[in-house]
Amino acid sequence: MYLETQRLRLGRFTRGDVELLVDLDSDPEVMRFLTAQATPRDEVESVVLPAILKVYAERPELGTFKAEDAEGFVGWFGLQPTADPRTVNVGYRLKRTAWGKGYATEGTRALIAHAFTELGMERVEADTMAVNHRSRDVMRRSGLRFEKVYHEHFDDPLPGTEFGEVLYAVDRATWDAEAHE
Repeated sequence: MYLETQRLRLGRFTRGDVELLVDLDSDPEVMRFLTAQATPRDEVESVVLPAILKVYAERPELGTFKAEDAEGFVGWFGLQPTADPRTVNVGYRLKRTAWGKGYATEGTRALIAHAFTELGMERVEADTMAVNHRSRDVMRRSGLRFEKVYHEHFDDPLPGTEFGEVLYAVDRATWDAEAHE
């Protein structure tokens, strides 16, 4: 077990978890602000899952973690390495049946706390499309603060790409001050 919250258990994915990832990434609403299409099974098997397992091997304290509630698999949460070894990127992807239950905020808050208290990180970041208001709300509720809008070039942009991407973040000092108010 990597981390446990009041309602969620986060643990490592294994090679046997292909079906969970295929099912999650096959919902067009789940993928709406990511690729707007299902991730093909062969891509999950040959690219997505191997990339997840590679991070575990290279940075055992970080990665993409399978999230389960009392009923079973609900999605994943991640703490990903960045170019700065003192900064991690937090993210999540949840099944539609898990939406609206507070899981995204609960898991994200727990990972931010873990990054600062257990991993000694100095900064936690998160990003999404500017038009992804539900994820932006989760970022704010989790204690992350809006930093900027930026634009990336995509060969096949999704609707809304023209409004840019947004970066939210919190540093350790700010999180410490807010955690102890």
